[in-house]
Amino acid sequence: MAVIPKRTKFRNPHRLPYDGKARGNTKVNFGEYGLMAMEGAWITDRQIEAARVAMTRYMKRGGKVWINIFPHLSLTKKPLETRQGKGKGSHDSWVAVVKKGKVMFEIGGVDENTAREALRLAMHKLPIKCKFVAKESGESND
Repeated sequence: MAVIPKRTKFRNPHRLPYDGKARGNTKVNFGEYGLMAMEGAWITDRQIEAARVAMTRYMKRGGKVWINIFPHLSLTKKPLETRQGKGKGSHDSWVAVVKKGKVMFEIGGVDENTAREALRLAMHKLPIKCKFVAKESGESND
């Protein structure tokens, strides 16, 4: 199931930067445990879905998963073997702009060992360094 916006208002957007620190969603709000980005990147809709599937499969559909990122940004690409010019390319993929310190996924309703392993599996589906965080402290030694 593709995670993309239902509708968009404007034409092909500019590419947004992912450097700097996140301004919001830097603490675990909904669940007890979370997965925090340690660097900035564009996370594609496929990577978000793969991480979600990995977590829910490991938890055997127990507990609850919150996804705090959404792929709003459309990336464009010109077809292969096309000459330059003639405008910007057509939509190719959708990405979420994730900055350092943002809590991307949260888990609740499971014990810490299950949450740690589920988020570790999700980490391997993402192209950036991540860290396991808990609600009470906000930081972890992982």
